Amino acid sequence: MGSKDIVEKTLEGYNDVFADIVNVLLFGGKQLVNPDDLEDQLPRSVYKADGNIHEMERDVVKRWKKRNIRIACIGMENQTIADPYMTLRVGGYDGSEYRAQMIRRDEQRRNEQPMDVPYPVITLVLYFGYEKQWKAPRTLYEALDIPEELKPYVNDIRLNLFEIAWLTDEQVGMFQSDFRIVADYFVQMRKNRDYDPGRDVAKHIEAVMDLLKVMDQDYRFELQKDETGAEEVPKTMSEWLTRKLGESENKGKAEGVSVGEDRLASLISRLSALGRNEDILKVADNKDYREKLYAELGIA
Repeated sequence: MGSKDIVEKTLEGYNDVFADIVNVLLFGGKQLVNPDDLEDQLPRSVYKADGNIHEMERDVVKRWKKRNIRIACIGMENQTIADPYMTLRVGGYDGSEYRAQMIRRDEQRRNEQPMDVPYPVITLVLYFGYEKQWKAPRTLYEALDIPEELKPYVNDIRLNLFEIAWLTDEQVGMFQSDFRIVADYFVQMRKNRDYDPGRDVAKHIEAVMDLLKVMDQDYRFELQKDETGAEEVPKTMSEWLTRKLGESENKGKAEGVSVGEDRLASLISRLSALGRNEDILKVADNKDYREKLYAELGIA
C-alpha cells in the first residue's frame, strides 16, 4: 500500500472520527453511533477472475455493534475526482462483504455452531473536490447503457455520495471530531479559494494535516523536524499556519526583504489553488523567485 493511500485512511480510521462522520452525514447529527461500538474490519477481500486470484481493498471499513449484535458494516471511500464507474466499485465492495457473511454462515452450519444473523452493508463515498461538483453517474442505471427491456431485471445501485466542500455551515458545525477541521477547510477552499484556520484544538492534528496535504496537495501542512529530529506538532491549525508564515517572513527579513504576512499568505493561497506545490516550497527561500511570482500573479 502506498504512503498516500495510508495517509488518506488514517484520520477516518480513528473510531471517534469515523463515528462522527456517520452520525452527521447519515443521521443528521444524532449521536447514534458510539465510538466504543465500532470494531475494525479487514479492508481486504479476495476474489477470482480470469483464473487468477485478485485482492480488493476498501479505504476504511468497520462493523457497528451493540451488545455483541452486529448492526451494520459501514465502509468509507475517499474520492478527489469523480469516478464514472464508482457505482460498480461500490457494488463490488458491498457484494464482497455479503458473500463473506454467507461463507461464515456456511462454515458455522457445517461445524454445527450458532449461525450469525446477516446484517446490512453501507458505503459512504466522501468526495473532496471543490473546483466542481460531482458530475459522474450516481446510480448503476446512469453508469451503464442498459436496454429498456432489461432494466426491470437489473438491480440498481445508488451511491451514498457526500460532497464535503458543499456541506452547509450548519452541517460542518455538527461535527464534533477533527473532521470538522477537514470539512471546514474544503468548504472555505470552495467559497474563497483560501483557508482561514480556526482555533479548535485537534485531537489527531498530524492525521488532519497529512490528510489535507495529500487530498489537496497543500504543502503548507507538511510537518517539519526540529533540531533534535522530532516533528514539530502544533495543537491547532491556526498555530501551525501562523508559525509557517512567521518562519517565511523572518527568512525574507534576514535577506533584507520586508515581506508582509498578508502578501505572503495571499501568494501561498493562490499557488495552492493553482496546484503549484513546488512553487510553494520555493517562495520562502528564494527572494528573486518570490518577487517573480508576486509580479506574475498580480499580488501588490
